[in-house]
Amino acid sequence: MTSQLRALVTGGAGFIGSHVADALLAAGYATDVLDDLSRGQRERVPAGAGFHQFDIRSADAAAVVREGGYDVVCHLAAQIDVRLSVADPVADASRNILGSLNLAEAARAAPRPPRFVFSSTGGAVYGDLAVPPSAEDEPKNPESPYGIAKLSVEYYLASFARLYGLETVALRYSNVYGPGQDPHGEAGVVAIFCGRLLDGRPLTVFGDGLQTRDYVYVGDVAAANVCAARAVLPPAGPVDARAFNVGTGVPTSVLDLAATLQRVAGVSVPVEHLPARKGEQARSFIAVDKAARALDWRPRLSLADGLARTYASFRDLRTA
Repeated sequence: MTSQLRALVTGGAGFIGSHVADALLAAGYATDVLDDLSRGQRERVPAGAGFHQFDIRSADAAAVVREGGYDVVCHLAAQIDVRLSVADPVADASRNILGSLNLAEAARAAPRPPRFVFSSTGGAVYGDLAVPPSAEDEPKNPESPYGIAKLSVEYYLASFARLYGLETVALRYSNVYGPGQDPHGEAGVVAIFCGRLLDGRPLTVFGDGLQTRDYVYVGDVAAANVCAARAVLPPAGPVDARAFNVGTGVPTSVLDLAATLQRVAGVSVPVEHLPARKGEQARSFIAVDKAARALDWRPRLSLADGLARTYASFRDLRTA
């Protein structure tokens, strides 16, 4: 009889991380969460999960990874605000690069090193020079310090795989949305629009609203983490060898997003336009064929169904 598989989710008290912890528990993993609660909320940690409150840059966090006997570490803890990374790139690098390295070093020092699944970004690492749909081997030209930090960690992990044999995976998320979404994340527009619809306020669109993004439901992202924890990995190699886009491959404009959300919510409000934001990408969506082939993962939920579930969750919170 084999012992139960063990998983650690860093950032598991946050939006995406809590869904990942839920999915791992449902898949039969004994699951722990590590979160410093600087943005996460203790009540988001799933029932049945262990909890460690530490900063990912700390020796305590490293000890949890090194001594926890985990089979997989899903590393989602991060500084996620692109604007903050532009305002203070040193603070962003401290958490997103040094914090990630602290945990990766701890993983390779473990008596039985766990697989290390890193949450990267499928928009910010490619930048505006890539022609969508961006495949994993596209040239990388991140514009923001946030994107630079995420790509830097990917290079470190690819090196760790080659030098030390650590099993590493980078999941490059597109714009993640869903129940419990933080309005300050990359896909925060969905949460913001839900709030405005519930208040009967106009939806604010920057520029002409034709800029596109790839919106992927958080439940599908959580499933990708479970697939990455279990899949037979390709051989270690360059940075893209074990990197996988996690999105839908479907571009959606902000105007289409607003229209679809109003339709599924059964609410109609005006759409107001403000000046375009400097430096915002015009077009961004990613190819997801590689994840389908190598991880046996595909997005399951349509945008309309995902938005309906998300709006219902925000509405239910208001009436609870």
